[in-house]
Amino acid sequence: MKEVVCKKEELSPGNIMSANVGPIPIVLCRTPDGEFYAFTNKCVHQGAAMSEGVLCGAPAPTDTPGEYNYEKEGEILRCPWHGIEYDIKNEGRMLVDPNRKLGNFNVSFEADNVIVSTKQ
Repeated sequence: MKEVVCKKEELSPGNIMSANVGPIPIVLCRTPDGEFYAFTNKCVHQGAAMSEGVLCGAPAPTDTPGEYNYEKEGEILRCPWHGIEYDIKNEGRMLVDPNRKLGNFNVSFEADNVIVSTKQ
């Protein structure tokens, strides 16, 4: 199943939007560098609509205890209910438990249309 969900210019870099692929609710994400990713619009923790969350970054440890770097700006999708974070460039894997992830979809383009399809 595949569906045109929007035009490229309808989703600016660093933002997310809700859409549907047939009857399936999805969240479409666009990173600051312009890449598109699509996932099920349901947090695996307790079912919140991920399209109500935000794209952000995450703190990363350094070699100095108590010191952190902020990285992956615009690549982390944060759940609006409990702050569970998913790495959209790593198949939507949960940061605290990479064995859990959001369902993901293929994204392609025809002219300026963004097309999302289920994985085969």
